Amino acid sequence: MQNHRFVFVCGLHRSGTSIMFRSLRDHPALSGFHNTASPEDEGMHLQTVYHPSGYYGGAGKFGFNPEARLTETSPLVTDANRAKLFKEWSPYWELEKPYLLEKSPPNLIRTRFLQAMFPDSYFIILLRHPLAVSYATRNWYKQYRIYWRGLPRILEHWLVCHEIFMQDRPHLKNALTLTYEQFVAEPSKGTSQIYNFLGVEDFPNKQKVLSGVNDKYFAKWRKDQQGFFTGLMTKSLINRFETRFNRFGYSLVDLHRADFAEA
Repeated sequence: MQNHRFVFVCGLHRSGTSIMFRSLRDHPALSGFHNTASPEDEGMHLQTVYHPSGYYGGAGKFGFNPEARLTETSPLVTDANRAKLFKEWSPYWELEKPYLLEKSPPNLIRTRFLQAMFPDSYFIILLRHPLAVSYATRNWYKQYRIYWRGLPRILEHWLVCHEIFMQDRPHLKNALTLTYEQFVAEPSKGTSQIYNFLGVEDFPNKQKVLSGVNDKYFAKWRKDQQGFFTGLMTKSLINRFETRFNRFGYSLVDLHRADFAEA
């Protein structure tokens, strides 16, 4: 373990972390999981030290459970578990490479735990517009497809998880936060920024990165605003959440706003 640097990609389901992970995995100095039995090659499913997000309800839900958040105070932080986690992940890495890459959605609320397990780790956090994340996530759950049961709850989940991360951010030694919107607009610029952060040579982004994907979710929001009952709900959500979303550079009113900046 002492011969490697660990890099954790953090971001909620449907935040664009998969395409970012694949982009970084192409770098010759980085090794990331590939062709595993895990959905999206996520490391949370390839270990037995801590519970994956599904144990706490899955996408759009796990952050509401206080037990899903892990920090350096967790009883799971032991030398034995550190060795076990490395052993369970090692078969999926190319250990001759100096940087070892892992991506899982609950990483967003477990950064301090992962830093305690692997000191001097690097954390790359990807934020995406809450409406895009929430509409996309809602489609996975039948009970969430009913507007008043789904969207408000998943929007709140977005806020809860990112607010936890912002509480944890001052405890991290090496963290870089980007927005999905910035990344898809200029993928090569985004990966170059990450490589500079990691201290490795620049490398061209070989992945096909689509821009404009948020637009279909914004269209759903605008359609909901025009309905009678859904229109009342959207107004309620704006009144309830707009200020909190603004702290992350996003808006339920100005949909193309994406100007998050770390303090």
